[in-house]
Amino acid sequence: MKLKDLNRDSQHLLIVSTILLCIGIIMIYSASSCYAYEQYNDSAYYLKRHLMHFAFGLLLAGFFLKKDYKNLKKYTKVFFAISILGLVLALLPGIGREAGGAKRWVKLGFVGFQPSEFAGFFLIVYIADILDRKQPVIRSFLHGFIPPLMILGFSVLLILLQPDLGSSVCIMAVGLIMMFVAGINMKYFLPFLVFIIPIFYFLIFKVAYRLRRIASYLDPWSDTQGAGFQIIQSFLALGSGGILGLGLGCSKQKLFYLPQAHTDFIFSIIGEEAGLVGTLSVVALFVIFVWLGIQISIKAKDLFGRFLGLGITTSIGLKAVINIAVSTGAIPTKGLPLPFISYGGTALIFSIIAVAILINISNS
Repeated sequence: MKLKDLNRDSQHLLIVSTILLCIGIIMIYSASSCYAYEQYNDSAYYLKRHLMHFAFGLLLAGFFLKKDYKNLKKYTKVFFAISILGLVLALLPGIGREAGGAKRWVKLGFVGFQPSEFAGFFLIVYIADILDRKQPVIRSFLHGFIPPLMILGFSVLLILLQPDLGSSVCIMAVGLIMMFVAGINMKYFLPFLVFIIPIFYFLIFKVAYRLRRIASYLDPWSDTQGAGFQIIQSFLALGSGGILGLGLGCSKQKLFYLPQAHTDFIFSIIGEEAGLVGTLSVVALFVIFVWLGIQISIKAKDLFGRFLGLGITTSIGLKAVINIAVSTGAIPTKGLPLPFISYGGTALIFSIIAVAILINISNS
């Protein structure tokens, strides 16, 4: 598939995605250079790894562009099995790698990856296939509502065991939105919500470290050196940037003040160095991306393409909203990366693949 063969929506989507990826490359080097030099004596350490993941993502994207996206239907069960296997491996001692108090990573030799990222992507493909096949009985509780919900629930349970509440909420939300759009009877959602709300109440308010996050969200200034430290540093970064920012590379908060400056809180560094103009530009790019993704989903020639395009677009859009909301203090810390921009190999690779599939759907 050549650039000149792409339709208008695909061309615009490719342009927006490319701009976001370029912002990510620039900001990862800017946000991580000091930390990388201090840790590895190489200021470009994270940039080099990011570019490696970027190149691998482009290689896979080229493969997905050449193949008809409908071929994914043949491998949905394989995808689901791989995602479950990855999530189980993350929980096994010696294989699952703990970071920040959670076993979110799998380390096999020199290869490391985050199973929840590809599990979320594979689940979108699998649920899109189920919703397509179940259309004749989609309004049925037993045959239309229960099958995708069981698949979704089992996967989310494994992610919660890591524990990773942020990814669980995101995946659950994307799956439910896909089910709603597919035409599942809304009267089944209410009992499900009544059942799930107490569970999430327990997971949030009965777990000590999550309760501390809630407290720091409500009043970060009550514990400036503890639970509220990270969000306060994020506020300082965003506030000091003003309208036009301090200039590229001139962030002060990345100098070991703001933890995870090149991952979860890279939006704050954008705000400090590029100001309000920079942050609003990033927000605008994501809004355009979601709009184009929804347009591609609506115009898809088959239901599988529509559900797949919707799931991919919703997932990327929701992750962006959550990350930006966390950085600005609108919601408690969740630990989700900013798509295309944050450092994180697995997330970057699947974001690039997602764009390739959307382009494939648009041009089929």
